[in-house]
Amino acid sequence: MSMSTPRSTDLPRPAGPADASRVASRLAALHAEARTELDHRDAFELLVATVLSAQTTDVRVNQVTPELFSRWPDPAALAAADEGAVTEVVRPLGMGATRARRLIGLAQGLLARHGGEVPDDQAALEALPGVGRKTAHVVRGAWFGHSLLAVDTHVGRLAQRLGWTTATTPRRVEEDVVARVEADGTGAPEEDLTILGLRLILHGRRVCTARAPRCGQCALVDLCPREGVA
Repeated sequence: MSMSTPRSTDLPRPAGPADASRVASRLAALHAEARTELDHRDAFELLVATVLSAQTTDVRVNQVTPELFSRWPDPAALAAADEGAVTEVVRPLGMGATRARRLIGLAQGLLARHGGEVPDDQAALEALPGVGRKTAHVVRGAWFGHSLLAVDTHVGRLAQRLGWTTATTPRRVEEDVVARVEADGTGAPEEDLTILGLRLILHGRRVCTARAPRCGQCALVDLCPREGVA
């Protein structure tokens, strides 16, 4: 959906943080299609793809997962896989041997601790090889439907520019953004933290980029206290 963007030269800069409810509403209109860009058919595939996405892009992960899931479609198959064979499949992502060991260990952990099922539990997920807070939030938010913010570089950057945080660590950024949404929120569906995070990511990729933010094309320009700041 297209939106008219106020001219930044015509608007006073906000003195404080951008109103989270208004940001969420505008991003909902602008990025209504937002979803996780990792291809998956079930919780296991989403978990594996998210683990693989560390230090690479979703696009590159989607290039290797079709063969990966074709050869090892479930935790039992992947747990018994030959490490060298898995390494060859994931090698294009870099650190092939490390990624292969991590995936096989992850599958073995799912079998040993959870009967081969992906648990809908934060602590249980984080106890698995290769799974941290962000990965667990992605899986629990995108697959199990919880309202959870997964903080990546885009979310962190936009949270800083919108005046929601000055933090640089993902956990602190998460806490600050959640507090801002709770303070400003109206309870509207677009304020769900999972979908808000996905929309912030899209906005960070398409408009509020790291090196050259397109402030003149930004639907949030009149809300942003750091318009024009790279």
